[in-house]
Amino acid sequence: MKTYTARQAVERIASLAHVSTDRPFLLGIVGPPGAGKSTLAELYATPVLPMDGYHFANEHLDRLGLRSKKGAPETFDAAGFASTLTRLRAGESVVAPRFDRDIDAAIAGALPLAGNAPLIVTEGNYLLHDRDGWERVRPMLDEVWYLDIDDDLRRSRLLARHQQHGRSADDAARWIAEVDEPNAVLIRATRSRADAVVAAR
Repeated sequence: MKTYTARQAVERIASLAHVSTDRPFLLGIVGPPGAGKSTLAELYATPVLPMDGYHFANEHLDRLGLRSKKGAPETFDAAGFASTLTRLRAGESVVAPRFDRDIDAAIAGALPLAGNAPLIVTEGNYLLHDRDGWERVRPMLDEVWYLDIDDDLRRSRLLARHQQHGRSADDAARWIAEVDEPNAVLIRATRSRADAVVAAR
């Protein structure tokens, strides 16, 4: 497994963005909640497909009895996400959903992604998960990078994020302990399946 510094990761991205093919190079960035996946992906100035856009709607989570576990693998449309990646890998243009944290919901048809783009970055928690439909995702990706980050820093970022989007300090801390941290353990167990590890800051 390769290890990249932040600078080396940027250099690798730059080289991938200039590869000429008939379909996008699909790069996955994975890591536990609060690792900085979205921030890192957006720094590269390339099209980004966030996995969070495939959250099930809250009303569907209510029907499934999963609202209190929102963010766990079973609370996403893994099949829909895998289907989008399959289409991109085939060189087909798509319009993907995105997740809006302010309204805590996915917005359909929000992100146009060209099938002839040289590089598309997708980021999310479960790109290397190998059960319950997620096993269809990894074969669609050309490379996957795992973000390593200090857990105390990661949790402090999560606490700030949850409060920024309306949770009280106590509710944010409870959500981190009961939802985010069990998911982080699950995600950390997939680290060995990554092609490279990037030191996050």
